[in-house]
Amino acid sequence: MLGYDMGEHPLDPVRLELTIALARAFGVLDRPGVTVRGPIPATDAELLTCHRADYLAAVRAAPEDPFFRGYGLNTSDNPVFDNMHEVSALISGATLMATRAVWSGEVDRAVNIAGGLHHAMPARASGFCVYNDPAIAIADLLASGAERVAYVDIDVHHGDGVQQIFWDDPRVLTISLHESPISLFPGTGFAEEVGGPGAQGTAVNIALPAGTNDLGWLQAFHAVVPSVLRAFRPQLLFTQCGADSHRLDPLANLRLTVDGQRAAHLALRDLATELCEGKWVASGGGGYALVEAVPRTWTHLLAAITGEPLDPMTPIPPEWMKLALSRRPGVVVPQRMTDDGFTAYTPWEPGGTTPLDRAIMATRKAVFPLHGLDPHDPRD
Repeated sequence: MLGYDMGEHPLDPVRLELTIALARAFGVLDRPGVTVRGPIPATDAELLTCHRADYLAAVRAAPEDPFFRGYGLNTSDNPVFDNMHEVSALISGATLMATRAVWSGEVDRAVNIAGGLHHAMPARASGFCVYNDPAIAIADLLASGAERVAYVDIDVHHGDGVQQIFWDDPRVLTISLHESPISLFPGTGFAEEVGGPGAQGTAVNIALPAGTNDLGWLQAFHAVVPSVLRAFRPQLLFTQCGADSHRLDPLANLRLTVDGQRAAHLALRDLATELCEGKWVASGGGGYALVEAVPRTWTHLLAAITGEPLDPMTPIPPEWMKLALSRRPGVVVPQRMTDDGFTAYTPWEPGGTTPLDRAIMATRKAVFPLHGLDPHDPRD
C-alpha cells in the first residue's frame, strides 16, 4: 500500500482534532438537545449520484499503485493515501446523515466539519477533494423530493465542483463568495457564470478582490445573498463554511478575522430561520491556519448550530492551548475567541467605484434581473 503523511499536506486533520477539542472545552457539544453521531460511509450507489463509476474504481485502485496517474490523483494537491476511498466515503456519509436528519425533521440544524469538499468533479479529484460530499447530499435531497435547495459557499476558493454538477438544474441555487479567480485557484467563479440554459440565475458568483476585509466581505454578502435567497425561496439551506478567508491563511489573500467569519455564520443561520423554517446544514471546507484560525472559526460555527453564539471575548482554556502547542510546536496560539475584528459594515449603495463596488455590481447585474430584481436598487 502507498502511504502518505498528511502532516506534510495543508489539509492536515489536526484542524479537526483541535476544533472538536476546543468546542468540547466550551461545552458546545454537550448542550441540551445536541447529539454527536458516528458516520456511516456513503455507498457506491450514493457516490454515483455525482461521480462516475470509473472514477470510483480509480480511487480504490490508486493506493495500490505508486505510479498511478489520471483522474487528478497522485498529484501534489491530491496525493494518494491508504484507504482513500474508505475515508472519503465516510466523509460523504457523514454529510448525508446530517442532511437527511434535517430534511426529515428529526433536527433543525446539523453540521459535518470534516465535509465541504467542494472541488471534486464527477471524474476528477481537485483542490484536496476526492468525493464531493455537498453535491452528493444535495442530490440525495432532490431524490427525496426537495424542489428548491440553496447552497451558499463562503470558502475563499470558488465552489466549482458543486456549481458544475448542478449547472443545468434549476432546483439548486449555488452561491459562492470567494477571492477573485484572477488571483486564486481554481480560476473559475466570475460573475458572468450564471448557470446553464435551463437554469440561468441559479449560479451566483461574487468574486472578491484580494485583500477584502471583514467590512467589505460582509457588505458584499448582504448586497447579494439575502435578496437572491428570498427570490429563490429554498426549502433547505446548505452552507460550505471554509475558514480560509482568514487573514492568516497561508493559501489565500482575503483579510477576514474570526469575528467576520462568526458574523457570516450568524447571518446564514438567520436566513435559514427566515426562509427554510430553520433547516440548515453546514459543512467545513478549506482552512489552513491550523491553530490560529480554523479551530476558533469552526467552534463559533458549532456554537451557532447548537444554540447560543459564543462571546468573542471568551478566553481560550489553557488546556486547549497546551494541546495546540503539542500538535503544532512553535505556533502562536490565540488566547481569546476574537481577533478584535470590527463587523459593523456599511450597507451597499450603487455608484461606488472601488474594486469591491465593481465586483458587487457585476454580480448584481449578472443575476438580479434573472430573479426579477433590480441590480441598481439597494432595496433589492
